Amino acid sequence: MSLREKYQFQFLEEKNNTLSFSLENSDVLAQIIVLEQDMIRVLMTKSDQLEVKNTWLVAPGMDDVPLKGRDRLDLSPFSLPEYTLRNDGRACIVETELLKLDIDLEGFKITWFSKDGEGNETQIAADRTTQAYNFDGSLGEGIFHYLQRTKDEQYYGLGEKSGDMDRYGKRYRMLSIDPMGYDAQHTDPLYKHIPFYITRSKQTGISFGIFYDNMAQSIFDMGHEMDNYHGWYRYYQSMDGDLDYYIILGPEVKDVVKKYSWLTGKTIFAPKWSFGYSGSTMTYTDAPDAQEQLNKFIEECEEHDILCDSFQLSSGYTSIEDKRYVFNWNTDKFPDAKGFINHYHEKGVKLCANIKPALLKDHPLFSELNEKEMFIKSGDGNTEMSQFWDEVGAYVDFTNEESVNWWKQKVTEQLLEYGIDSTWNDNNEFEIWSKDAQCNGFGEGINFEAVRSLQPLLMMKASYEAQKEFAPDIRPYLISRSGSPGMQRYVQTWSGDNYTSWKSLKYNIKMGLGLSMSGIYNIGHDIGGFSGPAPEPELLVRWVQNGIFHPRFTIHSWNDDKSVNVPWMYEETTGTIRDLIKFRHRITPYLYTALYNAHEKYEPILRPTFYEFESDVKTFEENDDFMLGESMLVASVVEEGQRERTVYLPAYEGGWYDYHTSKWYEGSQTVTIPAPLEYNPLLIKGGSIIPINEADSTFQDKEKDERGFWLFPHKESGSTSYNLYEDDGVSANYQENHTIVSVTMNADAQKIDVNYKIDGEYKLPYESINFYLPENEERKLYVNGEELKKGAKGYTVAL
Repeated sequence: MSLREKYQFQFLEEKNNTLSFSLENSDVLAQIIVLEQDMIRVLMTKSDQLEVKNTWLVAPGMDDVPLKGRDRLDLSPFSLPEYTLRNDGRACIVETELLKLDIDLEGFKITWFSKDGEGNETQIAADRTTQAYNFDGSLGEGIFHYLQRTKDEQYYGLGEKSGDMDRYGKRYRMLSIDPMGYDAQHTDPLYKHIPFYITRSKQTGISFGIFYDNMAQSIFDMGHEMDNYHGWYRYYQSMDGDLDYYIILGPEVKDVVKKYSWLTGKTIFAPKWSFGYSGSTMTYTDAPDAQEQLNKFIEECEEHDILCDSFQLSSGYTSIEDKRYVFNWNTDKFPDAKGFINHYHEKGVKLCANIKPALLKDHPLFSELNEKEMFIKSGDGNTEMSQFWDEVGAYVDFTNEESVNWWKQKVTEQLLEYGIDSTWNDNNEFEIWSKDAQCNGFGEGINFEAVRSLQPLLMMKASYEAQKEFAPDIRPYLISRSGSPGMQRYVQTWSGDNYTSWKSLKYNIKMGLGLSMSGIYNIGHDIGGFSGPAPEPELLVRWVQNGIFHPRFTIHSWNDDKSVNVPWMYEETTGTIRDLIKFRHRITPYLYTALYNAHEKYEPILRPTFYEFESDVKTFEENDDFMLGESMLVASVVEEGQRERTVYLPAYEGGWYDYHTSKWYEGSQTVTIPAPLEYNPLLIKGGSIIPINEADSTFQDKEKDERGFWLFPHKESGSTSYNLYEDDGVSANYQENHTIVSVTMNADAQKIDVNYKIDGEYKLPYESINFYLPENEERKLYVNGEELKKGAKGYTVAL
């Protein structure tokens, strides 16, 4: 019997936008689920039995999901549009207005087409013609999905991965581990589990995304492997769970990104203070006089006038001798923990405390949790013991409701009631390697592997709920190192324990953009490098220059020589770093609005240039640039000794301004611009309107807020608009109590005409607005119909 005859499917039924097919002489069931005009799901199970009954990753347009997840077969969040079905027994064709599937029922091989609404169809993907799926285990262990591959494809996404942004020709493991000091160009795997990527055809320009709703460790081979029997292919392999994937049509990259972000849930709207400089180092909390060291940090911030909004308290505060014990306070290091916290609050600095999901075997609370069976178990029913830091311990099982309640209680009693403002969920990769490890599964039992990446997601959700319940009137802010799709609903994240080198600076940029293309928008990197040698002065400055344009701005370290990465690390660069942090503070209104748009509109904060300018094919060439929002093109210096920067300016009719020199450039050209050590090259898109906090802030009065707008008008003529989001920065009722300041700008050869209006319930903390034009701009400025004269602080309008 041939393989073609062996894998013959039959159509069973059509119900609730779900088409069901069965494999002859088998218990394999395949389903096609038409969710949206541009989104279709493929689900393959055995005997209609899901390995994992619920989903925590798919949360369309949602802020949160229940602790026990959502029913995977609940289609209520989707529009479930009309479609057509044709079936002749050998092939089945399914069509929406935008997608078409041609299913060969011999092997259930699907060819996918996009439709443009004018009758034109373009093939975008096709399953491999030989053994696309692992129906009977003949392909090996786990579940497989093979797709054809062509030479003109580009692959983006997969979250936090090393190397170039285009993943074509490489193989990646989707597995969360703790690779401290990783090589940002080559190391794989890293911390996060993001089973999603975008395929773009160079030939057609059409993009689509594929997302596998699966939480087990997996492999993505993007054309690294070849086999003469099967033609050119790429594949996905998972070690457990179900084959459940979503195809999301663009047609542009940005369309795919936003639709996928909607599919996995909203980005949490963090408080405004989370955009401030956050200090951190393991060295202080590891010191025997940790409280004194940390108080000295605040004194240094005041002395050097370094604006600081928070400090991330590393795990040394939990130590007993040389080991770390979550939810324990070392009273030798911190003789007055509550007094220490109050002191930070008096200085206007929040505290984020490190917590870890494993208890060492000699933890004072280990026996209690062990007796109550609150840890992940081994196959024989005993507690699964794993290597954790310098000892053996056990991981808390967050699929056990009793464990979750215990965790929330401890977060509340040991942190929040002390005055800690935020949880830093760390070392939550859940490195368990036993094949037979088991989880409680909320009373139903389940293989650990099937929910491997769910554990960190539920850990951060538990911490989030503790914070939300403790202070219901303010918005929670949390951090997590590991995670999966949906983590953006709870936390901000970063690229983990990077190594101090120019290479890390360069490739962390791409790593962050990979996360942005994968729905994880609130991100950053350890500035200066976490592991290895102390950064030299030039590298530290360049890293800060890059970091001020990321949502998370944290200088963090555990240097080999026990030195600490801080803004005043080198006397000769302290002034430069102080000014950079103040520039960061200045653009906070722009960053904060970008976060609101990420939350409400599913728009990434950081974007590769091709995201914004896809029609310019040169933007797809690998580079070190990125967009911050839609207006700022950041051209970071990533090479030692560089004092000029070559940058490609994407094709755009409004052209580009060099922020520092006010020089205007046409788009669609490569230019060389100054890059002195004092600042990072920054280009502003012509037509941009950028809100700023123009208060002359110091450490003592960093709460001051005065509003201005930088105007970068089209060189000849053009119209643009911008909506500034304003609220008190912390309240949970931001949906009701906020104000939008809408600004439009129309430019022609003679004048620049600006109009603004204010709409909302929130009372603005300022009574005037200042507008600023590039230095060499000679056109007259009109605001709400009135010609303005330039004053000492730009063009001022009283509200």
